[in-house]
Amino acid sequence: MQSLAINLLNGISYGLLLFMLSAGLTLIFSMLGVLNFAHASFYMLGAYIGLAIAAYAGFWSALVLAPMLVGGLGAVLERGLLRRVRPHGHLPELLLTFGAAYLIAEMVTLVWGLQTFSMSVPAVLDGPLLTLYGVPLPRYRAFMMLVSLAMLAVLYGVLRFSRVGLIVRAALTHASAVEALGHNVPRVFTGVFAVGTGLAALAGVIGAPLFVIEPGMADTAGSLMFVVVVMGGLGSLSGALVASLMVGCVQTFAVGSAATLGSLVEWLGMPLPPQWSGLSVSQLAPLVPYMLLVAMLVMRPRGLFGQRDDAA
Repeated sequence: MQSLAINLLNGISYGLLLFMLSAGLTLIFSMLGVLNFAHASFYMLGAYIGLAIAAYAGFWSALVLAPMLVGGLGAVLERGLLRRVRPHGHLPELLLTFGAAYLIAEMVTLVWGLQTFSMSVPAVLDGPLLTLYGVPLPRYRAFMMLVSLAMLAVLYGVLRFSRVGLIVRAALTHASAVEALGHNVPRVFTGVFAVGTGLAALAGVIGAPLFVIEPGMADTAGSLMFVVVVMGGLGSLSGALVASLMVGCVQTFAVGSAATLGSLVEWLGMPLPPQWSGLSVSQLAPLVPYMLLVAMLVMRPRGLFGQRDDAA
């Protein structure tokens, strides 16, 4: 029971961090139809900028200022570059964000170098919050889970029940009508892109005390982020949440498993070459998210809750 509780808590907290990272990309795609390949780079940029701010003003200032600064950079990217290529279709947008990802990675390397950094947990969030079946739940992980769920509630509430959300959703499908009512549609699109990139930076700041900050973190997080977004269904926040929890829990349980590939295949009654039978499930854990993705694409190409035609 103790092992189950440890893996479950770690899996849920890891899954909610993946959701926090994926929510911004999901928001941008659902509202603008832009599959932002630079999204994970904004996550990395948020971690580095948060580290720099925390060194002078503390963690809480970094938690507020870093997403705002990165969101501002996202607004500049959308207004100065993406807006110019949008009339030419989705492929130029994709190539532009792909190039922006490389540019951000090079900028980070020039400013901070190739060394790794770590951010300390704030004192008020250090230590256990409570104990479940003898397993302590760290305060910081509980805080991260709470922020992720609060972010989901705020996004859902704003998009579904507020006047701002109504304008944003209407601008996506009826831009000319929204402009006729006096709203600046390009500014709406810029705001959505800025919020999406700011959410990526928020995930970077919150995840920084749990992971190492280094130039390759965008590549590591980016592949998992796209797994989550595709599995959940392109443009679906609820799908991204379910897929994040699924990936987080399954991968965490795989890492903690003592089973071997040979024993699993024998249980399924399938043949396996002898040189593979000794592989442990924990060794194959990094492949689990991509195996889930392949299975999802085979059984349900649109993902769990995919709705946009772009997902077809």
